[in-house]
Amino acid sequence: MSDELEQVLIEVGPRLRSLRERRNITLAALSKATGISVSTLSRLESGGRRPSLELLLPLAKAHQVPLDELVGAPPTGDPRVHLQPMRRGDETVIPLNRQPGGLRAFKHILPAGSRLKPEPRTHEGYEWLYVLTGRLRLVLGEHDVVLKAGEVAEFDTHVPHWFGNGDERPVEFLSLFGPQGERMHVRAAPKGSGVDGR
Repeated sequence: MSDELEQVLIEVGPRLRSLRERRNITLAALSKATGISVSTLSRLESGGRRPSLELLLPLAKAHQVPLDELVGAPPTGDPRVHLQPMRRGDETVIPLNRQPGGLRAFKHILPAGSRLKPEPRTHEGYEWLYVLTGRLRLVLGEHDVVLKAGEVAEFDTHVPHWFGNGDERPVEFLSLFGPQGERMHVRAAPKGSGVDGR
């Protein structure tokens, strides 16, 4: 094995630990998400276990980063982010950034006629929504509003919330999601958004 390859393998462990710690994830939670035992994850991070493709692939998926980021592959010179759409029922969700911690950006596409019954949920974090096209129905606590293209809403995700089509047409919107307490700081909210501005 070349010295260069040996060095790449040595650096994988600290990179995995740093990525996990930045995302504030425990070894137990990562084990549950990947199916890899806590002891194997610990040995990978400490360098006691040599990384293999069968271990790195589920870790890349769990951390939502490309495999080459885990192994520290040299940049190819291509600055484009290669987006991998995800499906959630009828909804298509496209991650717009690869940063594992901090703010995450997504584009959401709800097809025409996707009128689901609201099922508000809560979770850790803070969210910001911007409607690109169509009308987005937002149920937020006791509020039930419809946002039009160009309108913005932001809220603490501890408040029960749900969003879906505001009418029979498709809707596309952007969402920024951050850890609890990390607000988006909208400088100017459009008039008539129907949501209390900040």
